[in-house]
Amino acid sequence: MSSSVAPSDSDTVVNERTALLDAGHQGQKKATPLPKFQIAILLLALLVEPIASQSIYPYINQLISELDITGGDERKVGYYAGLIESIFFATQALTILQWSRTSDRIGRKPVLLLGIFGLSLSMICFGLSRTLSGLIVSRCITGALNGNIGVMKSMMGELTDSTNMAQGFALMPIAFSFGATIGPMIGGALEHPQRHFPNVFPGAFWSQFPYFLPSGIAAAFSVTCFLTILFFLKETLPRQRTEEKSMSALDGEALNVSQNAVEDSPVSIRSLFVPSVLIPVANYGCIAIFEMAMFALQPLFYSTPIELGGLGFDPSTIGLWMGTFGIVNGVLQTIIFAPLVHRFGAKTVFQFCAGAFIPIIVLFPITNIVARQYGINWLVWFLLTCSLLLGVFMDMSFGCILMFITAAAPNKRSLGATNGLAQMTASIVRAITPATATSMFAYSIQHNLMRGYAVYVVLITASIFALRITTTKLPGSPGKGA
Repeated sequence: MSSSVAPSDSDTVVNERTALLDAGHQGQKKATPLPKFQIAILLLALLVEPIASQSIYPYINQLISELDITGGDERKVGYYAGLIESIFFATQALTILQWSRTSDRIGRKPVLLLGIFGLSLSMICFGLSRTLSGLIVSRCITGALNGNIGVMKSMMGELTDSTNMAQGFALMPIAFSFGATIGPMIGGALEHPQRHFPNVFPGAFWSQFPYFLPSGIAAAFSVTCFLTILFFLKETLPRQRTEEKSMSALDGEALNVSQNAVEDSPVSIRSLFVPSVLIPVANYGCIAIFEMAMFALQPLFYSTPIELGGLGFDPSTIGLWMGTFGIVNGVLQTIIFAPLVHRFGAKTVFQFCAGAFIPIIVLFPITNIVARQYGINWLVWFLLTCSLLLGVFMDMSFGCILMFITAAAPNKRSLGATNGLAQMTASIVRAITPATATSMFAYSIQHNLMRGYAVYVVLITASIFALRITTTKLPGSPGKGA
């Protein structure tokens, strides 16, 4: 039996319930420069998933119609499109925790490489699929082999320290937004290449597989990232050590840790089910619901005729406006996220940004009411701009909560499992939320519940309740007890 160690000003007992970045002593320290090259490679890898997953959105409905999956009933297209879009998150939810735990044992880099290889393979399969089962299997491959998101968050936590963590995590949603912007552009511009570029793609192959080109481009980008990671990305997982110096998430002061007190090895899954881990994970799941509800309702609201509760935009206008969000999001987060966190603290910024979901939803019916009265005028565009800016702030909540999740890991060798648990939670809600939100939208309109606005009342009520329950339970700052 190991001897007990009494904690003092310079000694801290570390166990399964001690946050990885415990808030030891307060102090100020100059920000450590970010390892720019390594983080650039990590952000390049982060682009892969949104490019691959969202490149199918512009043409998925058309693909389903052309394959005659619905038997000619166009009303069923949305159902099958939702199934194909959601199946990725469903399969990811089943495997991502195990991939993340595996990365705690064998390293981050091998798991990341396997995930990117699986994604490139699945995109090639998707482009060659001519049946519903083929489309579903290819998306399942993507989800089942892809533990990348949780692993990349773990690597970002290991590449940063308490002085530059806000800067590092601010870059992740920026990269994801950039990928989510160019992904649909690839899909919309390159589908049916023989029709759009007959002199460049004249062969029979392109008429038989009109959606292979955007899928192939996404796969080629994945292969490029695979090779870049293989040759240039360094492993970040700390190896077995007998003594460790932990860094505080707030002040960065080293804590002297007794050799016998530190267990620098992955902990059991049961050990993660403690309030210090579950509270930030629950908050992550909460904002993932908000995000998916917003992204599912926006294109539906934009395309629905004004008299039925939407704005009646055509696809090109919808694509342009949603692409604008990605650009504005990237620019603003680069400029203001880290300064906001440093000035007001991660919890305050998180509460404000997560709460931005409520006015975003309020603006949906208000915008439609204005459009009903005056048509699509300057006031409608002003309200849409307000919604866009609020969406940027809401997206900042992800950078904040990732800091809390990183700080909640019992030790560095359990950071992957902690992020995996969070990502599994997010994947589950992301598989369910789009269909739920769009079904409530359709049901409200079909039955004229509260003039078709009942869906917004439900979402606002649920979000107020969720925010009161979850955000107030977070600790004052990453690494501190509640």
